[in-house]
Amino acid sequence: LKAGGVAGVCVDLILFPLDTVKTRLQSPQGFRKAGGFRGIYAGVPSTAIGSFPNAAAFFITYENVKSLLPHGSSPYLSPATHMVAASLGEVVACLIRVPSEVVKQRAQVSPSSSTLQILSHTLYHEGVQGLYRGYKSTVLREIPFSLVQFPLWESLKDLWSWKQGHVVDSWQSAVCGAFAGGFAAAVTTPLDVAKTRIMLAKAGSRNASGNVLTALGGIWRTQGLSGLFAGVVPRMAAISLGGFIFLGTYEKTRQLLL
Repeated sequence: LKAGGVAGVCVDLILFPLDTVKTRLQSPQGFRKAGGFRGIYAGVPSTAIGSFPNAAAFFITYENVKSLLPHGSSPYLSPATHMVAASLGEVVACLIRVPSEVVKQRAQVSPSSSTLQILSHTLYHEGVQGLYRGYKSTVLREIPFSLVQFPLWESLKDLWSWKQGHVVDSWQSAVCGAFAGGFAAAVTTPLDVAKTRIMLAKAGSRNASGNVLTALGGIWRTQGLSGLFAGVVPRMAAISLGGFIFLGTYEKTRQLLL
């Protein structure tokens, strides 16, 4: 819990400006109208509050599920174990992440409004369910992401450990995390764009229904392939750096505590 929480807070706060740029590039009104480079830390209180419990929930679930599932006896079982553990971790973590993400993204594209104003407005007009708009799309983004990132991260660590003859250090784990995260970020960007559009959609609009295929279809028709991969560069940069900081900090904190 502590290792996951510390890692989550570090990465989310350090890389927040890149996340804001990505959100504004993906927003329906476009980068400039969404705020451009102004108010780059808009929405940061939401992230600061949600980051620790979100990351902690993920790693508690990930490590516990991994320990309960069969692994190690076969080289083919290990990636499957990591995939299942990471997927269940994301389902649990999204219960905390989605409300924080909804408020954060709406604040990022409305830098003149405070996080508290965004939260109050969402609760008044949409109720608690408004805070969970985009839950399904977030899970549908996070599960494929985790299916790529975590088995790749674990495989790269195992390969590096085998090459050097001992378990990887925390900085080596961080490098593996950066590669795994960057690759997973690139291939799941269309799902991230759809999730952003759903969370930012006006209540009652087509995208507000939360249908990922509808959102993807609308983006494809209006903006084509470039629209589906909007924000891919800052997303890859943020998640590669995030993978380095997040997984490296997690391993280091875990080593210190254990």
